[in-house]
Amino acid sequence: MTGALRRGLLAQAGACAELGSPMYAELLARAADDPGTAVADVLGDRTGPGFVLGMLGAVHRLVLEGRAPGLAAHYPTAGGAKDPLAAWPAFRDALVEHAPEVRAGLADPPQTNEVGRAAPLIGGLLAVAAATGLPVRLLELGASAGLNLRADHFRILHEGGAYGPEAGVVLEDAWRGLPRVDARLVIVERRGCDLNPLDPASPEARRRLLSYVWPDQAARVARLRAAFAVAERVPATVVRAGAAEFLDGVAPREGVATVVWHSTMQAYLSPDESARVLARLEQAGAAATADAPFAHLSFEGPDASRLDAAHVLTLRLWPDGGPAILAEGPSHGLPTTWR
Repeated sequence: MTGALRRGLLAQAGACAELGSPMYAELLARAADDPGTAVADVLGDRTGPGFVLGMLGAVHRLVLEGRAPGLAAHYPTAGGAKDPLAAWPAFRDALVEHAPEVRAGLADPPQTNEVGRAAPLIGGLLAVAAATGLPVRLLELGASAGLNLRADHFRILHEGGAYGPEAGVVLEDAWRGLPRVDARLVIVERRGCDLNPLDPASPEARRRLLSYVWPDQAARVARLRAAFAVAERVPATVVRAGAAEFLDGVAPREGVATVVWHSTMQAYLSPDESARVLARLEQAGAAATADAPFAHLSFEGPDASRLDAAHVLTLRLWPDGGPAILAEGPSHGLPTTWR
């Protein structure tokens, strides 16, 4: 194992520990110290967090599909009752047995679509609604299955009470401080894009999304499964397209506030794609008026190489608003602290 790979595994182990997954922290720490080649044969020189999480997700899918029964005994998401912290030998065996499949799975970026990120995003949307007084046309970059396009149907619990309808998706301890909860929020359009959009009604897609949730985080698992039920009754459209392609021709529309949002997605864009996205946002913003405002809302980390780095919620609202940091929180969104 190269020094770079070992450092990447240990960095991700630290991030998992910081973000509340002792199981994955233990697995990755053991992987970093493994004298064999099981992990190196899968990852090679791909040491970034996206590839490490991709490896974990690919193995989790094997568990959910019933193809790694020895390992499933340690995975709460598969009903396993054995100690999750003792999963390493079975995890290593699964890597060896399914190495070509796990390696091939790294070609697709992780599809987290973390439901907890609705906490900062919906607060930012409330800021847009308060500032404009208009219904919202919501567009999401990197939407995966479009679960967070239904974020206004989630229940957010906070220090002062609750926001949102009684719903199956409940985000507990979600806000420290409050956004503009007095604003009237109406979403009239829900559209997104993804390079590999997933249908939340498909059992295969649901397994894929669940595979990227850390298996010892029961609350995250419950939120995701509840979000599937919300998706069954609240329509949203996710098209197959890159972010810049999706924004081609996007412009403000009279009588609605057009909002483009994304969360923990920027790290997966090439520098060229990122530049084209920003150019299209600037172009649409330049065409905004008071009756046809345009907003860019992002929840992203300052350092794409660190999942455990604090993320910030940034809003730019045209025609006349500059960028403003509204809140910050961990990469999974909970809790969000409002400025």
